[in-house]
Amino acid sequence: MDETSSTFRARLSTTWAPVGHPPQLRRVSKRREVSSVVALVAPSKRRRARLYARHFEGSVHGAEVVTALRYFHRKVGRPLVVVWDRLGVHRSHEVKNFVESHSEDIVLEELPAYSPELNPEEGCNSQVKLSMLNATPESVTDLHRQVRAAFVRLGRRHAALRGFFDHAGLSLRGLT
Repeated sequence: MDETSSTFRARLSTTWAPVGHPPQLRRVSKRREVSSVVALVAPSKRRRARLYARHFEGSVHGAEVVTALRYFHRKVGRPLVVVWDRLGVHRSHEVKNFVESHSEDIVLEELPAYSPELNPEEGCNSQVKLSMLNATPESVTDLHRQVRAAFVRLGRRHAALRGFFDHAGLSLRGLT
């Protein structure tokens, strides 16, 4: 599980245009507008890798993480083993209290500090950001729709999702 954000200041990429007529990409000048809390579920013998995401306007705080954990728990079932980094919001009182009150349903495991290469979900974030290059949303609602669509498209690419686990060097043998 990890968080990412999408902004109106997204990176530009090369694109095609007639010689002498460079494309004009108009951007709304705002910083962070849509944040996503994303869960990449490991494949097992019975099902493919799955991708779930919850999107929020603004930054992610404890309330958004709790909302996302509830959603992921409903989708995945129990027990839900969450592997995430040591982001401050993961250690907030609100998140700790929620996890403690659901200790039978949710188990937390933390990645070592400064180790994004061990988190397979980082691959999802980079793929979504790559697909959003040159995006020119007109509003926060449009940005939200584009981000959601990018995660849905990636969620259909089961081989890529499995590849993120392979890239992180995680063994998936023995999962049921």
